[in-house]
Amino acid sequence: MPDLSEFPITRKWPPRHPDRIQLYSLPTPNGIKVSAMLEETGLPYEAHKVDFATGDQRSPEFLSLNPNNKIPAMIDPDGPDGKPLPLWESGAMLIYLGEKSGRLLPADPARKAETIQWLMWQMGGLGPMAGQLGFFHKFAGRDYEDRRPFERYRDEVKRLLGVLDRHLDGRDFIIGADYTIADIATWPWIRNLGGFYEAGEVLGLADFKNVMRWLDICMRRPASEKAVDIPPRE
Repeated sequence: MPDLSEFPITRKWPPRHPDRIQLYSLPTPNGIKVSAMLEETGLPYEAHKVDFATGDQRSPEFLSLNPNNKIPAMIDPDGPDGKPLPLWESGAMLIYLGEKSGRLLPADPARKAETIQWLMWQMGGLGPMAGQLGFFHKFAGRDYEDRRPFERYRDEVKRLLGVLDRHLDGRDFIIGADYTIADIATWPWIRNLGGFYEAGEVLGLADFKNVMRWLDICMRRPASEKAVDIPPRE
C-alpha cells in the first residue's frame, strides 16, 4: 500500500484509498476537466472537496501541494518509476493523465501537437477571459460604473467563441472525429458561460451553432454527466 504521509495535504484530507489517485477539487470548470478525464479513462481515484466557502484552498495543507492555491490538484501514488507524483494546473494534469492512460491524447506526433495547441488556447485564452467576464457580468465587477472592462471581456469571449465555432464547422470534435483532452478542457468553460455565469444572452451564445452542437455532444457523455458533480458541493 503506498505511503502518502510525506504529503501534508493528506493530514487534512486523509485518503481512504491511498493506492488511488488523490484528487483535490471542486466542480468548477477547471475542476470538472480533471474529474471528466479520470471518469473517461477509468483510472481509479478518490475525490476530496476543497471548500472555497471555508478557505480550504488557502490552508497550509493545500498550499503544501499547490502553492498557487487553485483547484484542482492531485497526487498519483503510482507516478513515474512507481513514486508518488504531486501535480497541479489542470492542463498539465490532462496531459499527464492522457499519457498515463494512453487515452484521449493522440499518439501521432502531429495530432498530439494539434491537441495540445487547442489545450493551450483554452488555458491561455478562453478560460481566463471567461473568468473575467464572469466577474464583470455576475459578481462584484457588475457594480462598476465604467462598463469598458465588461465590454472588453465580453467582446473577447465572443471573438474566441467565433474562433471555435468556425473551427468546428464540419468537425465532430475539436481535433476531428475523436474526442480528446482539447474537448475536455474546453466544454466546461462554455457550459459555465451559459450556466453559472448567466452570460448566454449577452454573448449571443445560441448563435454559435457549431459550438452549441458540440457542447451538447460533450455534455451527454456519461463521464461528463458524472464529472459536473465531482466532488459533490453538498
